Amino acid sequence: MSEAKRGSRRLNPEERKLWGEIARSVAPLRGQSVPAERMTSEPPGKTAPSAQAPARAASAIALPAPRLEPFDRRLKQRLARGIERLDNRIDLHGKTQTEAYAALLAFLRRAQDGGAKFVLVITGKGRGPHGDLSERGVLKRQVPRWLMLPEFRGYVSGVEGAHISHGGAGALYVRIRRRRPRAGRSPDSRPACLAPFSG
Repeated sequence: MSEAKRGSRRLNPEERKLWGEIARSVAPLRGQSVPAERMTSEPPGKTAPSAQAPARAASAIALPAPRLEPFDRRLKQRLARGIERLDNRIDLHGKTQTEAYAALLAFLRRAQDGGAKFVLVITGKGRGPHGDLSERGVLKRQVPRWLMLPEFRGYVSGVEGAHISHGGAGALYVRIRRRRPRAGRSPDSRPACLAPFSG
């Protein structure tokens, strides 16, 4: 690909808007001026939005994600002993980060839609062939970070390392955040489509 063609694609309106939001959130390097394209995120010929519109957009973006609640010792014991049921599980072994991210997000969405309360996320321990930590431990390190991201926090209300009987250092207990009940549906009813996980 030639240098001329590499930067020749124009941004669509959605990309332009996103870039404008990102550009407004950073400060230029000391001694550098702000590029002209940073000043406006609108294509040429359109009028600039009012000064209040970006403020409203920024406040909508800056809403804090729901916080994660820690598990108490008693709840961890109940999960480890099987007294508190694990509704489902996902095993992320053998997946790339991209595949694991998408699979985990979809899994948590389905779990919440299905009324799950607790699920098990298996990341693997990430030990190399000689017991050393290697690139194989990427998911073990990344999954807890992902669960803290705003896009996951709508589904997750708590995370704890699993008991050794459920995978120990290679697995996590995840408490699913309750959805606001819709009209005509009890918030505590769990559909039969969620097969309980035993083990």
